[in-house]
Amino acid sequence: MIKRIEHVGIMVRDLEKSISFYTDIIGFRLLGRLDHPNGQVKIAFIGTDDSSGTQIELLEGYNDSLPVEGKVHHLALKVEGIEREINRLKEAGVRLIDREITTLPNGSRYFFFEGPDGEWLELFETV
Repeated sequence: MIKRIEHVGIMVRDLEKSISFYTDIIGFRLLGRLDHPNGQVKIAFIGTDDSSGTQIELLEGYNDSLPVEGKVHHLALKVEGIEREINRLKEAGVRLIDREITTLPNGSRYFFFEGPDGEWLELFETV
């Protein structure tokens, strides 16, 4: 069962520049940083002071050829019991993008799948 929208992932060219823009100009707060286990992607989470609110995930190193028409990479959905949710998607015939669950250094786990028009959606489970 989906609990809430966890975060929206935005691809960026320069993580530091984007963090400065979203914090200094827009007024969000830097909530945390991670290096992806693949060693190529750097991640920053920004949001408001309300810790229960939806966050924005800034991703550097995912794709250097950012499309002009949009940089939104994915919509993440907070879940409990990620394995159960993946099985439910499989049974419904949903096209899965990932082969296995990825665990981030902070213990959070995620899994990507496609929506009906090929949009990337993510199941995201925090510890």
